[in-house]
Amino acid sequence: MAEALLSPILEQLSAVVTQQVREEVSLVGDVKKQVDKLKSNLLSIQSVLEDADRKQVKDKAVRDWVDKLKDVCYDMDDVLDEWSTAILRWKMEEAEENTRSLQKMRCSFLKSPCFCLNQVVRRRDIALKIKEVCEKVDDIAKARDRYGFALYRASDIRATDELQRLTTTSFVDESSVIGRDGEKKTIVSKLVGESSQEARDVDVISLVGLGGIGKTTLAQLAFNDSEVKAHFEKKIWVCVSDPFDEVKIAKAILEQLEGSAPNLVELQSLLQRVSESIKGKRFLLVLDDLWAENHGQWEKLKPSLTGCARGSRILVTTRKGTVATIMGTDHQINVEKLSDEICRSIFNHVAFQERSKDERERLTDIGDKIANKCKGLPLAAKVLGGLMQFKRTREEWERVLSSELWGLDQVDRDQVERRIFLHLLLSYYDLPSVVRRCFLYYAMFPKDYEMRKYELVKMWIAQGYLKETSGGDMEAVGEQCFQVLAARSFFQDFKTYGREDIRFKMHDIVHDFAQYMTKNECLTVDVNNLREATVETSIERVRHLSMMLPNETSFPVSIHKAKGLRSLLIDTRDAWLGAALPDVFKQLRCIRSLNLSMSPIKEIPNEVGKLIHLRHLNLVACRELESLPETICDLCNLQSLDVAWCDSLMELPNAIGKLIKLRHLRISGSGVAFIPKGIERITGLRALDGFTVCGGGANESKAANLRELKNLNRIGSLVIWNLRGGEEYVSDAAEAQLKNKSRLLCLQLDFNFKRENNILIEVLQPPSNLENLTITRYGGLDLPNWMMTLTRLQVLTLGLCTNVEVLPPLGRLPNLESLVLRSMKVRRLDAGFLGIEKADNASINEGEIARVTAFPKLKKLLIMDLKEVEDWDGIERRVGEEDANTTSIISIMPQLQDLMILDCPLLRALPDYVLAAPIQELRIRRCPILTNRYGEEKMGEDWQKISHMIFSP
Repeated sequence: MAEALLSPILEQLSAVVTQQVREEVSLVGDVKKQVDKLKSNLLSIQSVLEDADRKQVKDKAVRDWVDKLKDVCYDMDDVLDEWSTAILRWKMEEAEENTRSLQKMRCSFLKSPCFCLNQVVRRRDIALKIKEVCEKVDDIAKARDRYGFALYRASDIRATDELQRLTTTSFVDESSVIGRDGEKKTIVSKLVGESSQEARDVDVISLVGLGGIGKTTLAQLAFNDSEVKAHFEKKIWVCVSDPFDEVKIAKAILEQLEGSAPNLVELQSLLQRVSESIKGKRFLLVLDDLWAENHGQWEKLKPSLTGCARGSRILVTTRKGTVATIMGTDHQINVEKLSDEICRSIFNHVAFQERSKDERERLTDIGDKIANKCKGLPLAAKVLGGLMQFKRTREEWERVLSSELWGLDQVDRDQVERRIFLHLLLSYYDLPSVVRRCFLYYAMFPKDYEMRKYELVKMWIAQGYLKETSGGDMEAVGEQCFQVLAARSFFQDFKTYGREDIRFKMHDIVHDFAQYMTKNECLTVDVNNLREATVETSIERVRHLSMMLPNETSFPVSIHKAKGLRSLLIDTRDAWLGAALPDVFKQLRCIRSLNLSMSPIKEIPNEVGKLIHLRHLNLVACRELESLPETICDLCNLQSLDVAWCDSLMELPNAIGKLIKLRHLRISGSGVAFIPKGIERITGLRALDGFTVCGGGANESKAANLRELKNLNRIGSLVIWNLRGGEEYVSDAAEAQLKNKSRLLCLQLDFNFKRENNILIEVLQPPSNLENLTITRYGGLDLPNWMMTLTRLQVLTLGLCTNVEVLPPLGRLPNLESLVLRSMKVRRLDAGFLGIEKADNASINEGEIARVTAFPKLKKLLIMDLKEVEDWDGIERRVGEEDANTTSIISIMPQLQDLMILDCPLLRALPDYVLAAPIQELRIRRCPILTNRYGEEKMGEDWQKISHMIFSP
């Protein structure tokens, strides 16, 4: 991790020195000699850092040396950032003063004496800080020699490899579980069998075993078993982890029982609702990853689970037998280690994924030896398999087998579970240094924390972990890092909600490992361990902090000592946070990432403007937040501002154009009615999910118009609301020049239902490389001509286009994977929709065969609320079969897997090509004619034609 800190600082040193020369803003005193000496020392330290990083695991003295180096690197980073920010601010202030001077007809070179004095003071202050850091680095460099570090060549370490080598990886398939059939059958039989005691309504079954042994996987297998699903009326899954929070658990139970999160906060009220919800019902409750050995905590929750139907079950997973006893376990199932043979199967499934038969034969013998080191732990087998996925030569495999890290059993002899750290260490040290740093950052979050991919990438960017490359933006590099960590099984439990919203977790053992490697840097505190955590950890050295205090009544002022804090997440539902924030902002000036999402704050204090290092501000779902201060626009380093779902927030600050480094602005679901003027200055913006076109009214004078989008040529995702016709709006739309935005991949155009010609939509033509397009509330008769030029389009949504009667030949879009058609006037889905016309064969010479494919890559199709559609035409020839003249072979939707048809009351039948497609799930709802025709319960005449599909009426 120290290497990952040091490299950016060396780059930043050079960049800032270049910047001060370019801007003609030098520091007070002769700092150049000190900067040169600093660079020299850092370069000499850098050459031994890889060896130091590996030795620190077993040598406490080395770890102390590395920790000191990391501390000074953080200090240096803050000073350099302060220097760079000062130069940027001076430049912006000078430009503003010159503008004001011109307006007052004064000479532009007459600067304010106060402005010049402030510059001198700041430059002197920064120079003193650089001198102080130089002295610390000098001491660390001198101490280096006593540890005998070896110089590492680039060929010796994977960390110097180009990240791009790993970008072709994909998530490992975790659906196939090997070697647990017997345990699964036992668990299922205990769940659905007779109760162990006549008087008991609920039996408790506990799965006990080492971390990484597969307890959660077994519980998931049983939870999703078809026999179990049919047996229980209600099924509830709660990730408990540590600490045992009765309120959180009760809320999680209620949310799954009732389908929505409860508004209650008092434990007694929650438990009462739980009791009412399960009364007389047979339920299955899984309490996953239970640690608490406090009998009283369970006793508070237990009474609410009585009164249910006989045969209800509680399934517990835990590492501790004592926890199983406290839970009053009726059946304890000890989850044993897997055999070497099964571990080899798991390892091979991952390591040899997509390899040739020759490669498998050449590497199997040495792979078996590596797999035997898994010691029966499936997580270790997956981690090692993920490591070997990227190694092609036998020499690389032998190097892993003979690694000195296998001798590090002394990592923690007292805890057998931590021996899995050896497998994690091997995979960890094999990562590029930038990916290591990204992985360790996750240690700041609590166990079982569900994270969104896009949010984590923005936090990595805020911490300076990623840098632009010739191959793409920092966001693209972050995506690559995420893919690498997912492929190595460092992340798991993936859920996908649309193309961009991927959520995931980290296995407990992997989380333990990340925290072990970041001791004193990353900390999670909660109401149960607040005092203990801040005493055991030197709070002054903590850099990344999560505070999970949902029911705490005041802010712990001991946190103010963490002056170097760079990430802060506060999770609370109590109103004290608003009063605490001014002091937090005054004391913790180094914060780069601040997450206050879902908190009850009503305003952000003016002091936020003092957080000059802040890059990432997450205020999602702060539903009582009414305003943002203008001082937020002083945060010239801010890269991401997220106020999505802030219902009470009506406006953004007027001077938002000053946030010239902003990359992501999310306002969807908030009350924000317009984007203020000046957005055109934020030329680095990558994502804007709510640009509303003002149609007159009180906001007209303050709101930006479409013309201000012209210079936002780095935009990758854009949503435009309330589009309307009229010459003025057409002119503004044309001036936006969407077609020239070559990086634009995702576009949503929302109109206002007014019936109009298609001039406006035609001038909003996006670039041809667009991948995701949504058009909603469009009132025109015809969809735009440019739609068929989007040859890279993967996702297309047409919703509430209520006047459109004829669809373009969408089947000709070669890369379309997902299509949504909703609330349109379409009466027929015919050959024109498929893009297959009789004229297609006109140019075919006699005896030649033409292969025609419509929707070649379509996997998901949703047809909803097409009230007038009656016919969905098939074709006379069967899919893939030659016609009578053997001139063409027709293939339609050959990859269709998921088909949903809702609210199409007149639709008569499905076409032949749909019935022949490889559909895995078919859902037909509120379509009476189709339901009668294909429904099994109604003995539909064509039930057999869809009987091979999973049909959900």
